[in-house]
Amino acid sequence: MSKKILMITGDFTEDYETMVPFQALQAVGHQVDAVCPDKVAGDSVATAIHDFEGDQTYTEKPGHRFTLNAGFDQIVPADYDALVIPGGRAPEYLRLNPRVLELVRHFFTANKPVAAICHGAQLLAAAGVLEGRRCSAYPACSPEVKLSGGEYAEIEVDQAVTDGNLVTAPAWPAHPAWLAQFMALLNG
Repeated sequence: MSKKILMITGDFTEDYETMVPFQALQAVGHQVDAVCPDKVAGDSVATAIHDFEGDQTYTEKPGHRFTLNAGFDQIVPADYDALVIPGGRAPEYLRLNPRVLELVRHFFTANKPVAAICHGAQLLAAAGVLEGRRCSAYPACSPEVKLSGGEYAEIEVDQAVTDGNLVTAPAWPAHPAWLAQFMALLNG
């Protein structure tokens, strides 16, 4: 059964963590509305490609332009069945937007499926929805998960973890596990 999914993204979102779930979820019949504060359908956001090349942290390269297909100001959260939060640098500034935090909280209050990856945990922490939850993220975000009352799930970079309605993963190498677990919630 087709679901209506909200994706909250922004400038310098991680390219793969935005493009892959957006396209994969549509490929299996879901509607995915990608939005960004202060932007409308047809606008785009810059993406960044983060890679793991043996340095102490990820490297960053320019990615593609990602075209949004819905307007942020028109979002009615009750109209959506699930939420996707890509990583990258976008969550760092998106968490400063009160409306973004309100949208994130809606999905937890209504117990709807939420998939967050990599730095997406920054939005979850800022929204105050991680208390007592097991959550994975890029390891540099583990202090935020812990400080917000969550349990940081230290898992391999290609794994994901589900806790209730929340599916999280460390980074894009986890797409197969992360998307499979999220789709199980959507179909559940």
